[in-house]
Amino acid sequence: MSEELTVGCVQMTAVDDAGANADQARRLIHEAADAGATLVLTPENTGFMTTGRRQVLAAGLPEDGHPVLQALTGLARERGIWLVIGSLWIRDAAEERNHNRSFLVDPEGRIAARYDKIHMFDVTVSDTESYRESRNFAPGDRAVVHDAPFGRIGLTICYDLRFPHLYRALGQAGARLITVPAAFTRPTGAAHWDVLLRARAIETGAFILAPAQTGEHPGGRETYGHSAIVAPWGEIVAQAGTEPCALVATLDLAKVEKARGRVPTWQTEQDFAPPPPSPAQGQAAE
Repeated sequence: MSEELTVGCVQMTAVDDAGANADQARRLIHEAADAGATLVLTPENTGFMTTGRRQVLAAGLPEDGHPVLQALTGLARERGIWLVIGSLWIRDAAEERNHNRSFLVDPEGRIAARYDKIHMFDVTVSDTESYRESRNFAPGDRAVVHDAPFGRIGLTICYDLRFPHLYRALGQAGARLITVPAAFTRPTGAAHWDVLLRARAIETGAFILAPAQTGEHPGGRETYGHSAIVAPWGEIVAQAGTEPCALVATLDLAKVEKARGRVPTWQTEQDFAPPPPSPAQGQAAE
């Protein structure tokens, strides 16, 4: 198993045109591969960005024959790279909703693993900005890891980042790298993006790879950008700004075992029952 890995995180501004998004992703994937990356990742919603239930559902396509999936798996084969397609909207004939699905593609262009986003972004960010992702997407129901030549990789998507138990499970399953393709909003990104990425790295002792959407998208949505690669000790190895780009860094994967050995929380953690409620004021405790 190689202990050195060069990775590339694609930061893009997706629009409501699948062909234009595929072209943008291809250009930036080529840029990352030209810089030496053998594992490249694209952000959440690589294939399409729009708002409105009708538009979102219409943009979901079956996996078989999906044009962006075909284009990018072909590119992975052409460049001989591992590729994480952050997410595409996949239509299931049996569902009234899409799946927000991430794909891990091997250097032969074959799909090695699939992950459907588990946690739906149902939030009110501000008085004027709210999201109800569960109206349009069916949540996944299982965590996913895959053994690659460079080590085990765990897959997550965006809002999953706020649920540490998922990352704990991936780390305990042996993931040395965990992906977080995202489309974070500007307000939540500015407040929480860096600290959450660093926390998940520290908790799991894994590298966190977080390619992000950036800029203004159709329907008025704005995303934060700042794609990041975070080391197991919590330091940010590389970070983008707010422009589309290919962020590339070479990682020393031996740092995973080193970090886990220095702070062996998994070996010493215990399950605790919740404490009893405090007695009412003036009432004696038993």
